[in-house]
Amino acid sequence: MRLNKAVFLDRDGVLNKELGDYVCKLEDFHILEHNFMALKELQDKGYLLIVITNQGGLAKGWYSESTLAKMHEKLRETYQQHGVTFTEMYYCRHNPLYNGNCLCRKPGSIMLEKAIARFNVDKTKSYFIGDRERDVIAGQAAGVTGILIDSDQPISEVFHLIV
Repeated sequence: MRLNKAVFLDRDGVLNKELGDYVCKLEDFHILEHNFMALKELQDKGYLLIVITNQGGLAKGWYSESTLAKMHEKLRETYQQHGVTFTEMYYCRHNPLYNGNCLCRKPGSIMLEKAIARFNVDKTKSYFIGDRERDVIAGQAAGVTGILIDSDQPISEVFHLIV
């Protein structure tokens, strides 16, 4: 069976503009255009692109599943216009203040582990790009290399870390 390589991507601060708190409205969801070419290049090199994001604002009631679905639809459609396809988007809807500790919320690695199993991912050739330490911890716990970037930093600036 052929193994796939993947780049896992946090959402806020990596694919769309970081607001410092939750993105609660579609009109506040601003996609980072400087990553179109970088992600297309990774995809062209054979990497699956898989989004892994905490969305604890759902548990807080700050936005709905419907609003989140619209944000993800906008994300998919906008990147698709630039030739980039996200293989899948995983999100944790829990918040520790409302749900206690869950296994899926980063720094937990369950979302990554599900994607690794589902898409037959070779962990040794895969990466998790995120703008928070919890992203790197989740990646490492799942056996992939974590790459920490600054919020809204162009992904092309860390290409040298991806083999």
